[in-house]
Amino acid sequence: MSGTIRFVLDGEIVELENVDPTRTVLQFLREDLRRTGTKEGCAEGDCGACTVVLAELDRSGDGLSLKAVNSCIRFLPTLDGKELITVESLSDSEAGLHPVQQAMVDCHGSQCGFCTPGFVMSLFALYKSQSDPSRHDIDDALAGNLCRCTGYRPIIAAARAMYGIPGTDGNWLRQPCGSGDTPDDRVERLRAIARKDFLELHRGDRAFLAPRTIDELAGLLERYPDALILAGGTDMGLWVTKQHRKLGTLIYVGEVEGLADISTSDTHLEIGGAATFSDAMPAILEHYPLLDEMLRRFASPPIRNVGTLGGNVANGSPIGDSMPALMAAGASLVIRSAAGAREIALDDFYHGYQVNDLQPGEFIERIRLPLPTPGTTLHCYKLSKRFDQDISAVCAAYRLELEGGRVKSVRIACGGLAATVKRATHCEQALTGQPWNEATVAEGMAAFTRDFEPISDMRASAGYRLLAGQNLLRRLYLETCGELNETVYGYGRCG
Repeated sequence: MSGTIRFVLDGEIVELENVDPTRTVLQFLREDLRRTGTKEGCAEGDCGACTVVLAELDRSGDGLSLKAVNSCIRFLPTLDGKELITVESLSDSEAGLHPVQQAMVDCHGSQCGFCTPGFVMSLFALYKSQSDPSRHDIDDALAGNLCRCTGYRPIIAAARAMYGIPGTDGNWLRQPCGSGDTPDDRVERLRAIARKDFLELHRGDRAFLAPRTIDELAGLLERYPDALILAGGTDMGLWVTKQHRKLGTLIYVGEVEGLADISTSDTHLEIGGAATFSDAMPAILEHYPLLDEMLRRFASPPIRNVGTLGGNVANGSPIGDSMPALMAAGASLVIRSAAGAREIALDDFYHGYQVNDLQPGEFIERIRLPLPTPGTTLHCYKLSKRFDQDISAVCAAYRLELEGGRVKSVRIACGGLAATVKRATHCEQALTGQPWNEATVAEGMAAFTRDFEPISDMRASAGYRLLAGQNLLRRLYLETCGELNETVYGYGRCG
């Protein structure tokens, strides 16, 4: 065990001791290193002004994986074993501007400049991951960055222009000490700081523990039953930056071998509890392609790059967008502790507002998503005030199986309508076994009112939520009958 954090910055290995477990990367950059290019806007992962890029070894161990993340809610100890890339890393006085930065200048993509470093870093992540992105790809890559000046058009133009600006792809970052640095050199540095033991930091009565195996994780949770499990920190980070809470012992699951694995059996898609949304989404869409729009609208790339499916499920927010689709599909959870494992249907996991079935010492080891059977489809619809990265007023999912023009089976789950994500059982009963027609849908819409007692808040009124939930059932009917084939991506964005 070691209490020293080691990561790479501009080609140099940084070692830190006696670190505050909940000090954010943004605080470290601005206050300790005086790297003020990275900005603080919202301090909750919404505006993107704080965006940086993390590089780490890919699954093969021979290459680099780069991901844009929000530094404002990223705890500093989670940098251990990674490379940190900031806007200052992209160029210096000798090398000149990076093609991404030059494109922003050429296309007049910056006005007040506050948001510009975050846009540059999101574009840099896109530049390194795709060579010919579509307009949709560009929009998605920038979904986590907000600008109040330019109206986005020149920034979109910069995203297209950056690929035509000369730049050496090998030496794609600021050079340490003026040397010729290559991606292979970066891989070697990450290998050099790869940890074989697990990180254990203690500061006063607080601790940060990063186990390496599932057994170590189970043992630590048995030893520290009151510890908080930290995954992506997309919710827990706000406890610190917004609520100013002092957190005790944190057990970080981001380094647990096997906990982020994704595999497919004959009957299920098995998603590790620490798998990020960015990794889980392609696997889910392979089997459930109709979830594409909802998953694209789930948060933003910097959030999806660190937020985990298991964390979203365990957090249990009634407006968590993954749970309606998982619940409608019939997902179950494998829950692990030092005593062993058990499986529970997601339907039975929630007992009240952010109250779930996890007992002290337990964690979600994996989510088991049944593979679709012939004749079934899984649809999910999200209603929110803003298209990108906004909290749902209503999120509804439907698993529908038709046979001979009748509803053979249906599962409906909704978020945003109650204290927990839950099934619309009365509506399901009204539909099952009935002809799939307007009359049956009307019966289902009427029954839906018995399933939920929605609330009014800043996002929507109770009446709107109830009516929207009913109308989404009608949308499902029209889509499955071929009378409606438009999606938000079909008319809400440029091609």
